[in-house]
Amino acid sequence: MDEGRGGMNPQDENAAQPARDAQQDAAIAAELAAEAEELADIDLGDEGDDDGLDGPEEEPGLDGAPPSDGMAPASGKRVACGVTGKLRPKRDLISLDTLRPSLAVRIRRDHPGLPPDALVSRGVVARYRSLYVEELLQQEKGELTELDRQVAESIATHETLAENIEEGYAEERTLGERMSDHLASFGGSWTFILTFGGFLIVWMIISSFQGDKSFDPYPFILLNLILSCLAAIQAPIIMMSQKRQEAKDRLRSENDYRVNLKAELEIRHLHEKIDYLIQRQWKRLTEIQQLQLEIMQEKRYRR
Repeated sequence: MDEGRGGMNPQDENAAQPARDAQQDAAIAAELAAEAEELADIDLGDEGDDDGLDGPEEEPGLDGAPPSDGMAPASGKRVACGVTGKLRPKRDLISLDTLRPSLAVRIRRDHPGLPPDALVSRGVVARYRSLYVEELLQQEKGELTELDRQVAESIATHETLAENIEEGYAEERTLGERMSDHLASFGGSWTFILTFGGFLIVWMIISSFQGDKSFDPYPFILLNLILSCLAAIQAPIIMMSQKRQEAKDRLRSENDYRVNLKAELEIRHLHEKIDYLIQRQWKRLTEIQQLQLEIMQEKRYRR
């Protein structure tokens, strides 16, 4: 009875101690896992903001204002850009260490005094992204064409390049061009072949049965003249339509080239960013794991 009033005996307490320690370790591990998830979400959110989804802002030239060495002191809620020195809202600035490593290296090449945590505006990031793409194309091809410049600008401004060539080309056709297209389409169809073949057969049958009294006796000289005139008129019309089709095919191939080039560059940048995120998350998870081990060791020492 006295033991029941006084509580558990020492043997029961020693038996329950490992269970309590296991519960404490599980609670600590759960807290650290939740903290790791929060850090990972914050890291991914910061990385998603560096793409400039809000579009580039109007900024002065890259060399239009004296660059400052790093982050300048804030004036209220406005912070100076580390490249141009202009005051901008803090939400419109991006930290240099959150950008792609290759893009950050390109910015530091022109501004070597920038610290790793310097803030730069989205407009500067967009222009340096365009410069980086142009330099990348020049290194690969040795020459930058007008189409390559258009692709680089579209990547910097997040614009689409795909166009409907048929609609734009159909609106620019004149009356003569539309007539030539219709005549060429009719001349290259089975309807024209069967109709004209039937006309020739009827012509030759009528002329053959009438004999010398026919308006076009054998060897059908008038029919040969009509066929020659028709071929002389139809050939230029078909050539005009072929030239228009060739121009349309050229525009279509240029559009396909721009779209494919932009897709290739976007995929390359996406792979680079994914590798950077994986490397950064792995480093963060390694630090969290070390912290977990330290906390568990401290708990063991306290016992």
